[in-house]
Amino acid sequence: MFSTLKLNARFVYLFIEFTASAFFAMMFVVTSLYEATVAGLTPVQLILVGTALEVSAFVFEVPTGIVADVYSRRLSIIIGYILMGLGFLVEGFFPAFLPILLAQVIWGLGFTFTSGATQAWITDEVGEESANKLFLRGTQVGLFASLIGMGLAMLIGANNVALPIQVGALGVILIGITLAVIMPETGFHPTPREDRNTWQHMWHTFKQGAKTVRSKPRLMNIVFIGLFYGLYSEGFDRLWVKHLLDTFELPVLFGNNQVAFFAALRVAGAILTILAVRFVEKRVDSTSPLAIGRAVLLVTGAISVALIGFALSPFLVLSLGLYLVVSVLRNVHGPLQTGWVNQKLDPQVRATVHSMFGQVDAIGQTMGGPIVAGIAVVGSAVAALAASGLMLTPALFFIGRANSQSREEANAEAEPLPAD
Repeated sequence: MFSTLKLNARFVYLFIEFTASAFFAMMFVVTSLYEATVAGLTPVQLILVGTALEVSAFVFEVPTGIVADVYSRRLSIIIGYILMGLGFLVEGFFPAFLPILLAQVIWGLGFTFTSGATQAWITDEVGEESANKLFLRGTQVGLFASLIGMGLAMLIGANNVALPIQVGALGVILIGITLAVIMPETGFHPTPREDRNTWQHMWHTFKQGAKTVRSKPRLMNIVFIGLFYGLYSEGFDRLWVKHLLDTFELPVLFGNNQVAFFAALRVAGAILTILAVRFVEKRVDSTSPLAIGRAVLLVTGAISVALIGFALSPFLVLSLGLYLVVSVLRNVHGPLQTGWVNQKLDPQVRATVHSMFGQVDAIGQTMGGPIVAGIAVVGSAVAALAASGLMLTPALFFIGRANSQSREEANAEAEPLPAD
């Protein structure tokens, strides 16, 4: 009976990006503060919480991507948002280590149901070329929404740090319920029930996805690029706030409210990212693997240099500026990477391939966290952050190789066919 309520796929995709970005921004502004103060987690427990999330993403990424390819992208996405909301609901109402650890597993599982499936769904609905442009537009919409979410967190979390998490969690569950009513799925054709042997078909789909990656040298190089992005990012995510607090005396804002200061910093980063993504959208040809690859090369090199500078800078203003450079370019890299992977993929394994790249990132983060933590224990947060910047530099080699392969593919396609 909901068939007449299905809306345009482009609108639904942007609805997902807007609402999810708003609610997740609302929660993420206060999550670290909530875990450290209200829940009273120790540094070791905080690391375990982050590791639990990454392990969940690693374990569940490919199986949930296969579900999206075999059964339904739409169903996978709906399940994902409901599970993510439930995970944050557990965290927001039970401020203790074990419930928060369980919450990471639940919302990590939910995230993997949406990872890969969302990109594959919209590509099936509107086509590869339109989808690649829409990824950049969706990033812009999401960034605008994140500003709203951050502002709401500052308002409703002033006297109750848990409240933004609780409200945001209910909002994420509501996204899943709403999608059950408005989300179309016309471009995907699942395997007929009578032809299914569930586990055999899932394994076959996974093997086809792996075969697709192995058969495309450019994709194989992008796998390694994703691994190094995962390796470096965990150190930055865990240590940048601590580095600023330990190294500098922060300016007094909003009555010496540190949450407000970091929220304002995130808002500045979101505004700059909106401008940067708009610039990339105009300047980078999203239909050309080589054009995307060149942009990724510049972005990756700049992130590495800026992160090392952030770690070593003795000046607060310079450190804040370099933090914003890293933050903005990371957000720019996301849609570029998605569009890069998405080029000329077989629709039957598209969600699985995207999920594989999500799993590679999770592997990198799972490996990078303990490495950076060990460097921080032996040395300092400064050394760990500088090492994180250096961890990204090998990605430049693989980006260069991927670009060379894209150039060879473009030259081969441009060669005239031999005359009869």
